[in-house]
Amino acid sequence: MSNSFWNIVWIFFWSFAFIAYLMALFAIIGDLFRDQKLNGWWKALWIIFLIFMPFLTALVYLIARGRGMAERQAAAVGEARAAADDHIRSVTATSPAEDIAKAKQLLDSGIISQGEFDALKAKALGSNLYAQP
Repeated sequence: MSNSFWNIVWIFFWSFAFIAYLMALFAIIGDLFRDQKLNGWWKALWIIFLIFMPFLTALVYLIARGRGMAERQAAAVGEARAAADDHIRSVTATSPAEDIAKAKQLLDSGIISQGEFDALKAKALGSNLYAQP
């Protein structure tokens, strides 16, 4: 009974170690292809060593290039965030004139009242006051 318990513990341990190794391996391969300063021949050499001596190569890579790996990842995240923010701004940015025109269409169709139109107009004009120099 206790032998089967320790077998299960070892299975969990080795499963965890294998999954952690795979995550590190994919992170290393992703970093290799993300690094624009590294020559293609060096990338190929790293991949060859990862195939034939995977654990040692992964350890050496993490020790030798770990700091740069973190910096490249942070730069990629920053670029992705900036691109997403620019896209969101371009999609959602409307001028006060556009906002007032939409509100006027709603007023003309009877969906909103004159008071609601005045509130939307004031909001459109007021929200842009802070953006002007």
